[in-house]
Formats: sequence, structure tokens, C-alpha cells
Amino acid sequence: MSSSQNRRFRVAVVGATGAVGETMLSILAERDFPVSELVPLASERSAGTTVKFGDDDIVVQDLATFDPAGIDIALFSAGGDTSKAYAPKFAAAGAVVIDNSSAFRYDDDVPLVISEVNPEAARQRPRGIIANPNCSTMQMLVALAPLHRKAGIVRINVSTYQSVSGAGRSAMEELGRQTGDLLNFRSIDPQKFPVQIAFNLIPQIDAFLENGFTKEEMKLVWETHKILGDDSILVNPTAVRVPVFYGHSESVAVELRERITVDEARAILATAPGVEVVDERVSGGWPTPVTHASGRDPVFVGRIREDLSHPNGLNLWIVADNIRKGAALNAVQVAELVAAEG
Repeated sequence: MSSSQNRRFRVAVVGATGAVGETMLSILAERDFPVSELVPLASERSAGTTVKFGDDDIVVQDLATFDPAGIDIALFSAGGDTSKAYAPKFAAAGAVVIDNSSAFRYDDDVPLVISEVNPEAARQRPRGIIANPNCSTMQMLVALAPLHRKAGIVRINVSTYQSVSGAGRSAMEELGRQTGDLLNFRSIDPQKFPVQIAFNLIPQIDAFLENGFTKEEMKLVWETHKILGDDSILVNPTAVRVPVFYGHSESVAVELRERITVDEARAILATAPGVEVVDERVSGGWPTPVTHASGRDPVFVGRIREDLSHPNGLNLWIVADNIRKGAALNAVQVAELVAAEG
């Protein structure tokens, strides 16, 4: 794909009626991406409805019958099965596919890209597909990569506190419905989650694997290794679903090869792309998913302090909007890298 400052691109958004797809559309418009034509695609049941792109209402087309010829960039956010079935077809027709599912993340010939961490990897895409990392990995590595470049990471202990929007629209509806029912002294009937999510915490996201970890937890291991290019980094994850609508939070203890002081870490993070430091040792001097992250682009980092159990350790509290930075924004940022290629 040749580049020109005046070149405009025919862009398809697959899964355009979902939460991430809708956010992709709004971010493409907000960032004035050079679109010559925007093509929203979804399943047959959504075909014929309209979605907003800037000031325009655009009719959604049926993915199953759409001819991808002429599409330059395709942003996929419609689930792994859809990506496996259709992403190779779009790539074969000449599009660069940026896929938000886990379908291709662990394939050696598909780059796994965070725009602020390893943008150069987007250039090497032999299959015409670039994978977007999982939302929890995304925000963690935006914050940790600058520290890794400075001092080298040996080990990461991470507990995630993940909002229900990460499980889709039906999960958000279930949290809202259960909250209303419980506040009105009505019984609840969990459907999306195995137990009550309102006013509760669920220490399982995705299916259990043989090692006792869940697939969501192992994504943090596999994706950290691939994105940072270092399989020696030890990652010990626990993933928890919490009754928050938008925004994932993470408590991270990172052990480094060389000591970095709290002040040095704060200075490194303050100038890191995509990071905003909110770290005052006063009440309210830290980020939360509701007050800082929801609807915003940065990865917020606070509670920066030395690890009392390790001389080269630091503790961080990392918060980001999982639908924006954790999915839609990074996909658009990767599309910008593709558009800017010479």
C-alpha cells in the first residue's frame, strides 16, 4: 500500500453495530482518519440498520454477502469465529485487516501490535493481518514497556479488575438489570455470568485451562512475551470481573533487573506516549475507571510506590477504558500506522 499525504482509504468496520465497532466509528471520525468511503458491516440481522459516522447515518451491509474487493483497511470486531471466516478473505482481496479478536494473536506470522509499544511490528504482516492485543494486556504494557526499556522486566504479578463491558452488551445489561432488581428487593436470575455480578466480584474470566489459570489470565502471559519479544519475563496473573460498566483496573507489582526509584519511574511514565500519571498521595489522588478512564484515551497510572518485598520492585495501579484504548482506539492507531507507510 503506497502512501501519500492526500491519499484517502476505503475503510470497512466489521461488527459495526457492537460496542467496540460503534466506538471505532466515532474514533475514526474524531481523529479525522483519511476515509474516502466508510463501509459498516455486520450480521444479516443488523443489515439495513444505520450507524453514525461523524454527521452521517450510514446503512449497515451484510458481511456474508459483501464483496471486499477495493477495501484498503478492514477493522474487525465481531468475534473470533467471524474473524477466522472473513479476515483472510478481506486480506486476499488486498485489504490490511486489523483484528480485535484472539483468532490470530498467537500466530507467528501475524504481528501483535500496541501502537505505543511496538509500532514497527505492524510493517511485517505476511498474511495481511495485524492483531490487536487483549484489553488487559494493552493497558498493562502501555505502562510497563517504558520501564522495561529502561531497566528490563524480570517478573510481573498482576491482578485485574475488569468491567462487564469486556464481556459485551449483554453483560452490561445484566449488571444494570440485577442492580435494579436487588435495589427493589426482587430476586435475580444470572444468565451471562455464572453467579450474581451486581455488588459482587467474580474471580473467573473465560474458561479454565489445565494449569488452573483461565484463558483470560494466560493471554497476559502469551501476549506480554510476544509484544515485548522476551519469553523470559515471568507473568503471574489473576483476572477478576467487577461490577463496573466501563474501564479495567490493574494492580501490578513489577520486578526489574535494575532498580528504578519511584521518582524516576514517575518521570519516565510522565513522558511515555499514551500514559497519564495521576499519582498524588492524598485522598482522591489516584485514577479510577469511572472518574478518569471512562470515555477517555490515555492509560492512567497511579499509586506508584516501591515494592516492600523486592529491592528492584515497583507497584503500580493502572486504569484504562477497555472499549476505547483496550480495543477501538488502538485498532485505529494501528490503521494510522498503515496509512502512513511509505
